Amino acid sequence: MVVYLIWTVREGQREADAVKQGFAETAKTVGATGTADRSAPRRPAGQLIKQGLLVAGGLILLVIAARAMVTGASEIALAFGVSELVIGLTVVAVGTSLPELVASVVASLRGQGDIAVGNVVGSNLFNILAVLGIGAMVAPDGIPVSPDALRLDVPIMIAATFACLPLVFTGCRISRAEGALLLGYFVAYTAYVTMGATDAAYTRSFETAMIGFVIPLTILAVAFSVYQTIQAKRRRSHCEPES
Repeated sequence: MVVYLIWTVREGQREADAVKQGFAETAKTVGATGTADRSAPRRPAGQLIKQGLLVAGGLILLVIAARAMVTGASEIALAFGVSELVIGLTVVAVGTSLPELVASVVASLRGQGDIAVGNVVGSNLFNILAVLGIGAMVAPDGIPVSPDALRLDVPIMIAATFACLPLVFTGCRISRAEGALLLGYFVAYTAYVTMGATDAAYTRSFETAMIGFVIPLTILAVAFSVYQTIQAKRRRSHCEPES
């Protein structure tokens, strides 16, 4: 995680230097034509301090809320006889992901796709690398991993990651239909985990439906999306005039 953060900061500095250089070149060009110089807008120091305090206050409230959620979820698990793994995969996972959900929705509505995607990717990287790493370092005997998580949940996480690759590379955007598909899979996964904690018969029926119908249908849908993207690129290449 430290290596990734160092690389990210360096890349950000390179982009910032490129932006500054672009502003400088624009200023020289505009100055040569006698037009007023328009450099990058600067925010007042008071406004920056205010935004920094809001960020710090939000982080403190997130930590307090996270501790309360973990305690409450554990009590719910004990009261209903549900394993803490199920509560962690459902209630705690959804609750701790609400900030990312709100941030991504707001960024998407404002047309800031980089923030929406970067927010999700960065959160997952931080959870896997930093949260597990720090948690394992703090725990006296490390973090025990449930066999059920190794059998089902970790493979599903890896499969979901690979499933996002064709969705992202088809047109370099996630369409509304593909977003609905991802949401549908999360609902199905949550239902599967919940049913597995209550009734094994429903779980077997669900596995049969997923393997025999949903997964093949998804593969066909993704293949069709990739085919449409390839055809669209070919049409654009044919329409472009030769230099």
